[in-house]
Amino acid sequence: MSVTAVKGGSVRLYSRFAVLIAILVASAVGISLIVGVSVGIGDMPIPLSSTYAAITNRLGWTNVDVNRIHETIIWDYRLSRALVAVFCGAGLALSGAILQSLLRNPLAEPYVLGISAGASTGTVAVIILGLGAGSISLSAGAFIGAFAAFFFVALLSNGARGGADQTILAGVAASQLFNAATSYIVTTSGNAQQARDVMFWLLGSFGAVRWPEFALVSVVVGIGLIVCLFYARVLDAFVFGDEAAASLGVNVSRARLLLFGVTAVMTATIVSMVGTIGFVGLVVPHAARFVVGPLHMRLMPACAIVGAIFMVAADIASRVLIPQQVLPIGVVTALVGVPFFAIILYRFRRAS
Repeated sequence: MSVTAVKGGSVRLYSRFAVLIAILVASAVGISLIVGVSVGIGDMPIPLSSTYAAITNRLGWTNVDVNRIHETIIWDYRLSRALVAVFCGAGLALSGAILQSLLRNPLAEPYVLGISAGASTGTVAVIILGLGAGSISLSAGAFIGAFAAFFFVALLSNGARGGADQTILAGVAASQLFNAATSYIVTTSGNAQQARDVMFWLLGSFGAVRWPEFALVSVVVGIGLIVCLFYARVLDAFVFGDEAAASLGVNVSRARLLLFGVTAVMTATIVSMVGTIGFVGLVVPHAARFVVGPLHMRLMPACAIVGAIFMVAADIASRVLIPQQVLPIGVVTALVGVPFFAIILYRFRRAS
């Protein structure tokens, strides 16, 4: 090998590394900026400079004078809310990308396939019916409901052999079934105040999340991202079908079960905290795929970054669209997701 070839390879490697570092820095700056904007929005507006000063003071990096009321609001309420939104967006986007690859269906995502509805039913059953007498947590109830919904969809669609359209129809049926079960539990077993609180929560709300929720969702989504990156080549193989994946040495059953489990855990954790938020797992993977391409080693980090920014932006929109009123976050994501869903469905039908 010539010296010129070695130097050329080193330059290309260095260029790729420099591009990766630049993308990561830009992503960190973008997320930090939108989190700062989110923290400053509310009944008491807080300047962006005060937000960053309060954060760096608490981390011990600076010693800037900050209004004590502002600092309390930032740390006790708004910063945890914004950071939970970051990881919820990343987790839902990753779940959508996994399901779209495993099912080879561009319309697959936890909300459309009824997994979010099942997780909501499990959570509401624990809250209102008190199932498990306190031994079952909200996350565990959501996890059981999410797996029940997925099993129902798999049964109706007969797995991948049922075809893309049948899988989506099975997901619609699962959503209707579990939403009906949730409504029945709320209307027959809960009082009026519980019914109002649960119905608002079911549409998505970050209002009740604090630092314990951030600790849990960051760990779950972080582990989910690591697993996704570890199985990136496997997900690439699944795009071409189970037989193609098996021919490449992939243990199809084990990989499918593990990846579906990761999706269910992330979705259940998010739903148990903030309710049902739809279409993030549909919109974000397609947007990220358009930018970075279909290879999952690049797609997964892109989904996490874009999903985080999208969710925080949706949370901001939910607080500013109507003055003096906070919209459920699911309403905002649906306003974006439903037209996007229609476009994908139209293109999908034309292609088939």
